[in-house]
Amino acid sequence: MAFDGITIANITKDMSDLLTGGRVYKIAQTESDELLITVKLSYENTDKYGIKQAKMIMSADASLPLIYMTDETKPSPMTAPNFCMLLRKHIQNGRIISVTQPGLERIIRFEIEHLDEMGDLRHKVLLIEIMGKYSNIIFTDEENVIIDSIKHIPASVSSVREVLPGREYFVPSQDKVNPLETSADEFSAIVLSKGVPVFKAIYQGYTGLSPIISQEICKRAGIDSDKSAIALDTSESIALYRAFSEIVDMVKNGEFTPEIIYEGNSPKEYSSIPLTMYKDAPGFSAAPQNSISELISKYYAEKNVVTRIRQKSVDLRKIVQTALERNVRKYDLQTKQMLDCDKKDKYRVYGELLTVYGYSAEPGADKITVNDYNTGKDITITLDPTLTPNQNAKKYFDKYTKLKRTAEALEEQLKESKEAIEQLESIESALEIAEKEADLAQIRQELHESGYIKSGFGKSGRKEKITSKPFHYQSSDGFDIYVGKNNIQNDELTFKTANGGDWWFHAKKIPGSHVVLITKGKEVPDRAFEEAAALAAYYSKGKMQEKVEIDYLKRKDVKKPNGSKPGFVVYYTNYSLSISPDISALKLISD
Repeated sequence: MAFDGITIANITKDMSDLLTGGRVYKIAQTESDELLITVKLSYENTDKYGIKQAKMIMSADASLPLIYMTDETKPSPMTAPNFCMLLRKHIQNGRIISVTQPGLERIIRFEIEHLDEMGDLRHKVLLIEIMGKYSNIIFTDEENVIIDSIKHIPASVSSVREVLPGREYFVPSQDKVNPLETSADEFSAIVLSKGVPVFKAIYQGYTGLSPIISQEICKRAGIDSDKSAIALDTSESIALYRAFSEIVDMVKNGEFTPEIIYEGNSPKEYSSIPLTMYKDAPGFSAAPQNSISELISKYYAEKNVVTRIRQKSVDLRKIVQTALERNVRKYDLQTKQMLDCDKKDKYRVYGELLTVYGYSAEPGADKITVNDYNTGKDITITLDPTLTPNQNAKKYFDKYTKLKRTAEALEEQLKESKEAIEQLESIESALEIAEKEADLAQIRQELHESGYIKSGFGKSGRKEKITSKPFHYQSSDGFDIYVGKNNIQNDELTFKTANGGDWWFHAKKIPGSHVVLITKGKEVPDRAFEEAAALAAYYSKGKMQEKVEIDYLKRKDVKKPNGSKPGFVVYYTNYSLSISPDISALKLISD
């Protein structure tokens, strides 16, 4: 999720509270489009926050523009770039007078006072514009004239607004209205007159509101966000404006509660206001953060891990997908061949009837009608006129024998193909929940042992050391619950970790993880069963369904056939329940 105006408002408030009155102590340009600024806090804020200085990162990177407070120290080049030297000359040791945001624009404005070479008091403004590929850090004087910027934008790049030394600075126009200064009539004219989905009408008409926030407004109003704005009735329009005003008032009053929305263990979204749209969504949970800066640092660090793992798993995904498609095609072909083999019993009956009644066939006849003593009905049998009745009977018996042998071979092949499909689908699920390189190493090991890849070794030529462990959760009642991340872990968890008296859970007839609830001889309450079942639902291919059917039974009743594929088990008696894949009540333990 990109920075929106509400996130910027949250950052502006935090920085205004912390940095106003502080002095710019150090300025470093750590990247070509990034600044790290250290501020010595005012005595008042030092007492209030218990720290003497704070660091702020400003990045105008086109792919990920950011601004937040940090504790990190980044290396900077031996020779400072020109822009950095310019800032040091003008505002190092300067005092921050204010930190503001124009309207709900994605802009933060730092006004700084300093003494010039003559000892006169001067004012300068440092601005960061967080606008995707158009992001920039701009330095202006008190007359709003650009002194310099971290990126120069000449007329050849933008005919709308040049960002060059000597040009006047102005906020880029987006033909959108400031939501902090709108009225009910204006809201009606901007949003309710458009024949587009409601959430689009909101963010297209108002500055600083992202699609996610616009959908949240619709959720709070109890309106389908995809409904045409012009089709809303009076009660819906009133509810929508009320929800819009509720969020606008939060921003005006600085009532921010930053939170990260997780889908399972992966960060999905973040916001400075509660996203109620995810509150009841299966598999999603909200994690409140102490500050927006802490949120940004944590969110993007975790997002980078997820992105890196997905990039590293691309080759494995391709191998699995190719093998799965091949086995599905093979299974479909074998199924069609098996349907052809269903004719075998008909040919056997034809042979038997010709053996009994063939003498009645006229010489050179191409068919004969006889009574089938099995059913009592007459049937017509096609004959080869060049063959005798006995030779025709033998021909049908030969067809029967051939199809019988084919069916026996196909039955085994169908079983193998089905097991291969089930294994590959379970590996697909394992790739979806892999969080670390060690998880991928274990999946790679299974693919190697199953013959899908030629080498089970890492880039160094040595076998990869496996350090991946199952997920460890704790139920509301304090019971330990473990979830296998892949088929190798599923086998180890079920047959080595769990005891016979522990409980075993799995999604019914769909790929998913083995889940084990460790009882330690204690009686298990219903809530623990439900939470373990929710984990089995969440870590399965049915995680996006409203309800998933789960089988559960004592671990001692789960068996693994000899020679079966990793993760494959059988059981004959079990309990079942239907559960929502909501794991928000469970605590993930870091082992």
